[in-house]
Amino acid sequence: MYSLLLTIIYIAFISLGLPDSLLGSAWPVMYGQLGVPISYAGIITMIIACGTVISSLLSDRLTRRLGAGLVTAISVLMTAVALYGFSVSGSYYMLCVWAVPYGLGAGAVDAALNNYVALHYASRHMSWLHCFWGVGAALSPYIMGYSLTRGYGWNNGYLLVSVIQIVLTAILFISLPLWKRKDDKKTGSTKQSKALSLTDIIKIRGVKLVLITFFSYCALESTAGLWASSYLVEFRGFNAEMAARLASLFYLGITVGRFLSGFIADKLGDRALIRYGLIVIFMGIILIGLPISGSIIAPMGLVITGLGCAPIYPSVIHATPANFGEDKSQAVIGVQMASAYVGTTLMPPVFGFIADKINIGLYPLYLLLFAIIMIIMSERLNATV
Repeated sequence: MYSLLLTIIYIAFISLGLPDSLLGSAWPVMYGQLGVPISYAGIITMIIACGTVISSLLSDRLTRRLGAGLVTAISVLMTAVALYGFSVSGSYYMLCVWAVPYGLGAGAVDAALNNYVALHYASRHMSWLHCFWGVGAALSPYIMGYSLTRGYGWNNGYLLVSVIQIVLTAILFISLPLWKRKDDKKTGSTKQSKALSLTDIIKIRGVKLVLITFFSYCALESTAGLWASSYLVEFRGFNAEMAARLASLFYLGITVGRFLSGFIADKLGDRALIRYGLIVIFMGIILIGLPISGSIIAPMGLVITGLGCAPIYPSVIHATPANFGEDKSQAVIGVQMASAYVGTTLMPPVFGFIADKINIGLYPLYLLLFAIIMIIMSERLNATV
């Protein structure tokens, strides 16, 4: 039963990643057919981000009342329905409407699943599970690309992913007794204490430090990924096609790094993995910033930065019960997820403004700023909890 539930959770993490790359893959076709400016994709992503922040903050109350298994099943169902709504939408307005359940479902399942794994499974599984998220995020562009190249349109690309999510929803509902059995065997269940308010969570010793750490990590990761190609073209002299391929190496570094870190996670522990990850990030950013135009050094730096990023997200999550207590972990992880979404949503556009008004060559310095904040906050957290 342990292995069966773990397999289901691995599949659930793939499903978490599946919707994340769909809009970016389909938008070059979508915006013209819908008759809206290309920039309007940002509005949809902002609506989704707002939904994920709200549901992340509510995840503690929802999980205590319904249980992690049911929250996961309902959340995946919401994303499946939202994706189906995208597939039948013929107007931009309807996409905005369906973006609401899309975001609400994504935030709740992310927080519930991460806390459940942090409580019940070893650190290596957290690394591998987030690697599987990367598999899902990498698969969805291929699914959308297949639909577009075969002439089925972006609507059917969304429909296909929706069907996959519906199948997973059925599996999750069938598996609910396994989740409950696992919870019953776990001592110190989170159901023994009341849900915490946001004010109560912020007052917990060390929470502010971990929120800043998480915000900074997600700001670094999302900015690095979004602006890598533009930096290589505008500042390092690569052509656009080559830069696009090389920029994807950053995400390859994260995915491969999470797979590899799973083999050493239990031996080294979460704190050591975070420290080593930050050291590798610093090395990668230095290579990105070396003033050698057209050289392979900057792309190598992107790969190394991705490898450094790999263990940090899952390790911060997995360390939460140990740092703040199992009875508070769901509440803290929910707020961490909200902080992550804020960093992911707000900080890449801030760099876009800097690149436009000052110079895109500040890209490595911008990344370095968040890396420095991370190491200061994470070390202060280690000294506090």
